[in-house]
Amino acid sequence: MQIKDSTDKLIGRPAQFALFDMDGLLLDTEIIYTQVTQSIVGRFGKTFDWSIKGNMIGLPAMVAANYLVGALQLPISAEIYLAERDQLLRAKFPSCKAMPGAENLIRNLDSHNIPIAVATSSSRELFQSKTSNHQDWFKLFNIVVTGDDAEVKQGKPAPDIFNVAAKRLDANPRNTLVFEDAPSGLAAGIAAGMRVIVVPDPNMDKSRYRRAERILNSLEEFNPAEFGLLSS
Repeated sequence: MQIKDSTDKLIGRPAQFALFDMDGLLLDTEIIYTQVTQSIVGRFGKTFDWSIKGNMIGLPAMVAANYLVGALQLPISAEIYLAERDQLLRAKFPSCKAMPGAENLIRNLDSHNIPIAVATSSSRELFQSKTSNHQDWFKLFNIVVTGDDAEVKQGKPAPDIFNVAAKRLDANPRNTLVFEDAPSGLAAGIAAGMRVIVVPDPNMDKSRYRRAERILNSLEEFNPAEFGLLSS
């Protein structure tokens, strides 16, 4: 069976599985990353704005850190930046809030027995910190794959993390939807042969998401039935 959207445009095969990025998509952690990073780079008279952050979002920690140090010409190494950053982040992450529509969507998919997974570039340690006050709905995910998983050889935009999550869900990529907020995550999902729904930060240039199946303002706008995830 094939599904059509409201404009009668063919949107492909019905989805049976869903993979979710976490930062900026399920949890509002990006504001914390911004605050912490600015507190570090500000000591050197630098500004961490979206001209920099927009090229870092969704990337593995070390890749993003190397970019930051180079772009802002910081007089510290990427390793030193990450060590200080992560120490500050651990204290702040438990206070992060759910993004609009995230919890309701996850509970809805779970109630209909749709296999779902988290596929995040975060380390397992930081994942646990971020989700510590959201365990009641994060426990509904069948699988969680973090960026430091032994099977994830390359981070986004490589498809590894989505391939690993799909394998563990026993999911066919052609029947899998990826939910992302970052251009690197969009590229990773497409490279994995999956359809990608994006919910970009309002500060991001939407032209960077041209290859997405759909661009949404929030997860509240997503209609699972339209993609075959639910019958109605």
